[in-house]
Amino acid sequence: MHITIIGAAGMIGRKLAERIARTGKIGERPVNRLTLVDVVEPEAATDFAGERTALSADLSEPGTAERLIAERPDVIVHLAAVVSGEAEADFDKGYRVNLDGTRALFDAIRTDESYAPRVVYASSLAVFGAPFPPRIGDDFHLTPLTSYGTQKAMGELLLDDYTRRGFFDGVGIRFPTICIRPGKPNKAASSFFSGILREPLNGQEAVLPVDDDVRHWFASARAAVGFIEHAATMDTNRLGTRRNMTMPGVSATVADQIEALRDVAGDHAVNLIRREPDPAVARIVAGWPRDFDTTRAHDMGFRAETSFRQIIEVYLEDEMDGRRPDIANHKT
Repeated sequence: MHITIIGAAGMIGRKLAERIARTGKIGERPVNRLTLVDVVEPEAATDFAGERTALSADLSEPGTAERLIAERPDVIVHLAAVVSGEAEADFDKGYRVNLDGTRALFDAIRTDESYAPRVVYASSLAVFGAPFPPRIGDDFHLTPLTSYGTQKAMGELLLDDYTRRGFFDGVGIRFPTICIRPGKPNKAASSFFSGILREPLNGQEAVLPVDDDVRHWFASARAAVGFIEHAATMDTNRLGTRRNMTMPGVSATVADQIEALRDVAGDHAVNLIRREPDPAVARIVAGWPRDFDTTRAHDMGFRAETSFRQIIEVYLEDEMDGRRPDIANHKT
């Protein structure tokens, strides 16, 4: 099987590539060829035993999509995106990358009449907009309140329509906010959700820009990779024409996050969180959904953590080699 990952230099793309390189499979299906694509050349999966190609390419540039599908990969994982805060700040860039790039890919596949791959499309909870019911199901209307959410909603509609027309076999997965993201903060408005845990776990100060009662929907990076693996290999007949689903996760407040951090790392870690209200971030986050009914995705075989403590434990296992943080003696 040939897998192409677009957006492979990002955190999820890199982890997916590394999982494939380590196991030689995606899900239970063997992979003998792996193509990694991003605007900067990806470095992940250098130890892959099969044929590995890494490319620097901008999907929104004319001709790029056609070049990427020329070798007819069996599965295309489309993760490339300008994230929420940046898409809101730079209107033109958000639409060029998130909408124009997506349509360029879909149309390149469409014009090859004898080619119909599995396409896994990374969507977002931002496709939904307030006012919300207490729990949001997959049938709730798409009324995004940000440019990023609008771009992702358009991508979802294209995925459904192109799949309905038989151009490809699409699966759209709405990721929860991935927490705890390793590495440095990105430009997403949700970045602080990871920062208030990641930095204290590493003995560093973190800034909290919103109130403790802000509630959101979370899953780990490990769960995110699992979502993609399952979407790439599942039987899609049961999905019918409704190809986009919200992934399972944990609904938690900032206060819940902080208490889970206290359970794992103690008061010393919690004391490293500094509250600095940011009205711009608070305004964006206020329009986001908070809790979901993911029965459909669960019935289709998608799985995630069931508590925020589990999400922190996954981070310790995957990013800190299972070490318990010694915050009290950590030098900042």
